[in-house]
Amino acid sequence: MKNSNENLYKNKSQIASVLHRLSKNKLAMFGLLLLIIMILIAIFADLIVDYDEMAIGQNIQERLQRPSTKHWFGTDHFGRDIFARIVHGTRISLSLGIFAMVIAVAIGSVLGAISAYYGGRTDNAVMRFMDILLAIPPILMSISIVSALGQSMTNLLIALSIAYVPVFARVIRSSILSVKGQEFVEAAKACGTGDARIIFKHIIPNAIGPIIVQATLAMGSTILIISSLSFMGLGVKPPAPEWGTMLYEGRDFIRQAPYLILFPGAAITISVISLNLLGDGLRDALDPRLKD
Repeated sequence: MKNSNENLYKNKSQIASVLHRLSKNKLAMFGLLLLIIMILIAIFADLIVDYDEMAIGQNIQERLQRPSTKHWFGTDHFGRDIFARIVHGTRISLSLGIFAMVIAVAIGSVLGAISAYYGGRTDNAVMRFMDILLAIPPILMSISIVSALGQSMTNLLIALSIAYVPVFARVIRSSILSVKGQEFVEAAKACGTGDARIIFKHIIPNAIGPIIVQATLAMGSTILIISSLSFMGLGVKPPAPEWGTMLYEGRDFIRQAPYLILFPGAAITISVISLNLLGDGLRDALDPRLKD
């Protein structure tokens, strides 16, 4: 009981130390603030603007209206409110990015943990397969999978998850290799603890820091890929308000109505910058060499 309390206190102390170092990074906190705002927008999108009437409802009489007090970001060539589409597009982009990272982290962590823990032929077989996947850039992998499976949000989610599995498998493998020979692992083995319990309860939790950093940074790239695929007609199907789709639809009106490109482009830029700033800050905060 005493050891359990000591470990709990130690974990809380480590978390507090990480949060303290993160709070001192102004750029990281700025990125966190932007991300929190986007998450709140995604959660309360239906309360901010109506989806059916404003985001996808067409009103040709108000097509290509410039930004005004009635339509803050203007309207597109179908008379749809750009602000409403940006708001609901935040929900689509963030949800796809988050779910893709959760799936990729879960599968990659299991594969990387098994590879590092057992080593030998198992390590070679898993890592060589991961090397094959890593040889293909994530966007090309996503294009190939979506083209083969068909255009839908589910297939896009599958493509993004598969594209980033090898990244997390590599990260977790390198992290576990550095901790699997430590005393607490040997003690667990000596007590007769099963391999699965050792991997998931003792090893992976001690390698969670690099995974969090990599997932945060990868989410920015994922949002770019989602927008790119939608721009090419392989991502989210219209009339769903996805930022890349909005760029595609507004490209023919770039001279007549440049705001059709400006606002969705700004949304993509802000989301990617916020995630990269936060990811960089987390990497510095979790680096033990940078402790005060």
